[in-house]
Amino acid sequence: MDIKDLDIASLHPVPDAHGINLYEADASRDVLSAYLPEALYQHLQPHLSHLGQMAGGYLDDLASVADKNPPTLSIRTRAGIDENRINKHPDYVELERWAYSKLGLAAMSHRGGVLGWPEPMPPAAKYALTYLFVQAEFGLCCPVSMTDSLARTLRKFGDPALVEKVLPMVTTQDFDELHQGAMFMTEQGAGSDVSATDTTAQLHPDGHWILHGDKWFCSNPDAGFAMVLARSEETPGLKGISLFLLPRTLDDGSHNHYRILRLKDKLGTRSMASGEIRLEGAQAWLVGERGQGFKHMSDMINNSRLSNGVRAAGLMRRALTEALYVSKNRLAFNRRLIDLPLMQRQLLKLAVWTEQARTMVFQTARALEAFDRDEAGRPLARIMTPLIKFRACRDARKVTGDAMEVRGGCGYIEEWSDPRILRDAHLGSIWEGTSNIVALDVIRAIRREKSLPALRQLVDDLLREGTPVRAELAELQQSRIDAAFAVAEKAGEENDDIMARQVGTALYNVVTMAGMRWEAAKTQSEMRTRLADYVLLHRLSARDPLTAQDQADAELLNWLAQGV
Repeated sequence: MDIKDLDIASLHPVPDAHGINLYEADASRDVLSAYLPEALYQHLQPHLSHLGQMAGGYLDDLASVADKNPPTLSIRTRAGIDENRINKHPDYVELERWAYSKLGLAAMSHRGGVLGWPEPMPPAAKYALTYLFVQAEFGLCCPVSMTDSLARTLRKFGDPALVEKVLPMVTTQDFDELHQGAMFMTEQGAGSDVSATDTTAQLHPDGHWILHGDKWFCSNPDAGFAMVLARSEETPGLKGISLFLLPRTLDDGSHNHYRILRLKDKLGTRSMASGEIRLEGAQAWLVGERGQGFKHMSDMINNSRLSNGVRAAGLMRRALTEALYVSKNRLAFNRRLIDLPLMQRQLLKLAVWTEQARTMVFQTARALEAFDRDEAGRPLARIMTPLIKFRACRDARKVTGDAMEVRGGCGYIEEWSDPRILRDAHLGSIWEGTSNIVALDVIRAIRREKSLPALRQLVDDLLREGTPVRAELAELQQSRIDAAFAVAEKAGEENDDIMARQVGTALYNVVTMAGMRWEAAKTQSEMRTRLADYVLLHRLSARDPLTAQDQADAELLNWLAQGV
């Protein structure tokens, strides 16, 4: 765009996107239509638009205050009575009301009536709303996810009487009656290595279990219910561990026998409490089979890993929106930033990674939904969850950092959203397994679950139903797909841990490229087709760093910036 065509007066030296509708500013928002029934998609449009408006202003303001005023732990009253109470800032409590009560994010997968829809909503609907909410507030989405996942795991493995008792408490939209959920798994000596769990469980004569031990990293530690891993059998390793449901309050109204020892002082997610818990004869109910605790907990972990991917994708989208807004509304060297060649390349790189994550979110949600319907879907779901957790969470760290750079010096100032988003983005690579752990889990899925054929079938199906690749790229695309699956198969056969991260990245890129071509056909979107081409050319193909680079696709960038 020529400088003479610009309304110079409208371009403030420090552009501020506060108050924009984050849903309407998202040029790729109609991708959701490919994953939802038409009636539900149309029903959700006003809700998504309203949430987008709130996330871009009111909820973002609440999140900023909550981030600067983290929760505190009150161990005793002034009279010396033990109380073990977490004090939350009122703005965080208001965010809780929005997530649990007004939006029903933790309930909509389990019952009808949420947002006026008569049936439980499919995962894609829940994740579309979460994708928007997390663009304002990241930390709270952990308790929301754990509440939702606890309900899911309890329904699958819990005794029917226990399900009947607890499920209404964790799926209600009555905020005053709600019992939030949590997952207490990590110990000092048992982080990634769950087999080293020391917490013990003893069966009481009346049928409930008594837990003793320390849990080292417990997010949402004052939750109404928590899923806890403890050693119930003398058998060493994972076979001796069972899964338990820990209530915060006993039937007689007294507090269960555990204490929050302290809260963590964290780099990010400062709005949400994480603490250390000591179980001192706490009463709990067995969930599922004795000695099968990690297997049952894995169901909750898989759901949490997808939720991590959703949150990473949402953070990337918020960061990209901010970067696009700044670049469209700031002048440098008598030109808009978005018209400068190097800035165009940077923005397109951020956009490709951001849109890959969105595609992987919904493709993984489809896989988990299919697994819930039929056990035959297990191999695909088993590999998709570590793939999204590994790559999307790592990409979020890069995207949020580079987006901060677009804003420049202001991006480093705590008055803006960039520092909070950047800090929060780093947690995704740690929760529910560090990058190395989840990359190795991809190899385990290939070797133990025989997941690779299911993943290849998914890719082939997506490409068959999707918009065809351009003729000049067809051979390259086929060769890159074949190479990715060949190296993954070899790594699985040889149990090659060294290749785990390369395999995870390659398979993620192949799936998202195919998914974008499928989305392009479903939504008639040339933008998705071009994004898929970028994945092929820039993330699946080797490029000589010493050769001249192609000019950025300015038309694609302008499409992506529509609405910002």
